[in-house]
Amino acid sequence: MITMSIVGFLIFTVAVLMTMVGKGGGNFYVVILAMANVPMHQAATTGQFILFTASVAGMVIFQKNKSVSWTLAVLIGSFTALSALGGGYFSHLFSGFLLKMIFAVMLLIAGAVMFIPISEKKDTDKETYFGIVNFKSGDERYNVNLWVALPVTVLTGFGSGMVGVSGGSFLVPLMVLACGVPMHTAVGTASALIAAIAFMGFTGHAVQGDFNPSWAVFLAFITIVGGIIGGKFALKAKPKHLKTLFAYTNWLAALFMIINALHTKGIIYSMFTSFSIG
Repeated sequence: MITMSIVGFLIFTVAVLMTMVGKGGGNFYVVILAMANVPMHQAATTGQFILFTASVAGMVIFQKNKSVSWTLAVLIGSFTALSALGGGYFSHLFSGFLLKMIFAVMLLIAGAVMFIPISEKKDTDKETYFGIVNFKSGDERYNVNLWVALPVTVLTGFGSGMVGVSGGSFLVPLMVLACGVPMHTAVGTASALIAAIAFMGFTGHAVQGDFNPSWAVFLAFITIVGGIIGGKFALKAKPKHLKTLFAYTNWLAALFMIINALHTKGIIYSMFTSFSIG
């Protein structure tokens, strides 16, 4: 059994890294708690709660730096939520193994697209027209092509809902590539979206009586500190470094998902036994 001190250190590390790149990290929180023998329902509830506290802490830091676009958050959040509902509804059409592989492919793609060179120069001289919306974040303005952003948003939400994740791994690439948002603004806005999603998930679990404050309050304090530190690190880091960190964490998560999928399918065991016999 993992001790409380080790759990706290792991949770803190995840909070710092995930806040830096605008990802939730809820899946990491749940795995860590499950390894500490916390019952799965309590692990899921606690994971959502500390995900919420970490995201809020990071969001506050980004907001102070005017790196949160609330207009974009409402737009992206509304469409991803609705499309995630559809993804969750149709997820039963796919096997658990296929869903894991789809999730892994989505993570690999989301990481790879972060290396596509995107100019962060704001195109504010260009007049807006139908389908082009002008957003303001702090003292900066940028144009978002809804003809590109909305279809990508719907697909992102549908895929996230289908595999049962909050979409934190895909929100930043969505805003950077499809919306042309600067990296720091994308990370800050993603933190706000993840906080809202995590709060709703936590509420749903908590009303079922699965909230255990003995773990949650202590870990919430740790994630708040981690979220604050992660937010400050993100604002000081160069956008290209954040993109690289984002890509690598996505690829690492994809690798673990593929290994888990192959393991549950028995493929890894079969390959190992065949190699041993050979």
